Amino acid sequence: MGIFSRFSDIVNANINAVLEKAEDPEKIIRLMIQEMEDTLVEIRSAAAKCIADRKELGRHIEHLEREAAEWSNRAELAVRREREDLARAALAEKQSIGDRTAKMKLELESLDGQLDKFNADITQLQSKLDDAKTRQRSIVIRHKTATSQLSARRHIHNDRIDEMLFRFESAERRIDSVESEAEAIHMGRGRNLADEIADLEQDDRVEAELADLKSKVKDGTQEKDDV
Repeated sequence: MGIFSRFSDIVNANINAVLEKAEDPEKIIRLMIQEMEDTLVEIRSAAAKCIADRKELGRHIEHLEREAAEWSNRAELAVRREREDLARAALAEKQSIGDRTAKMKLELESLDGQLDKFNADITQLQSKLDDAKTRQRSIVIRHKTATSQLSARRHIHNDRIDEMLFRFESAERRIDSVESEAEAIHMGRGRNLADEIADLEQDDRVEAELADLKSKVKDGTQEKDDV
């Protein structure tokens, strides 16, 4: 049995309420749309048959009206020829045809009423169908978004990633520890003996080179004075 047992169930259905109670809204909305489309096809098929019947009935009525007009002309002709018997017979045929035509016109009105009902039903059902399809697109988009978010969160909370981050943090802590130890070694310590001796040796070399330079300058000055 379908979701909707009668057309009124479809028209009066609260799609939101149905979907809120559903365990699988995407599946339910798909079935609802299928049910609506099937019902719409049935109603349109019935409406098409009603239209065909109306056209056929209309043709019969037109034919009978032409036939009634002919019997009226015949009755008039009979009166002119003073044949009242034929005139009465012609008028009787005309009245019989008129009675049949009146019944057919009642049937035609009934068909018109059915067509109006079909048109209203189709309009209502099409509106519901459009609404359901809009909600289906929304559900599909929301489902895809939720799936993507879930996948991303699973990656974020993946144990392997957490383990890698923990390793990085551990390595950073070890490097910080080594650097801190190296900095601590130099804290509060003055220059060692080797550094001081190296400075003295550097000073001696500078003084020797300076003395040599002074000697050269002095010798050059004396040579100029002798000349």
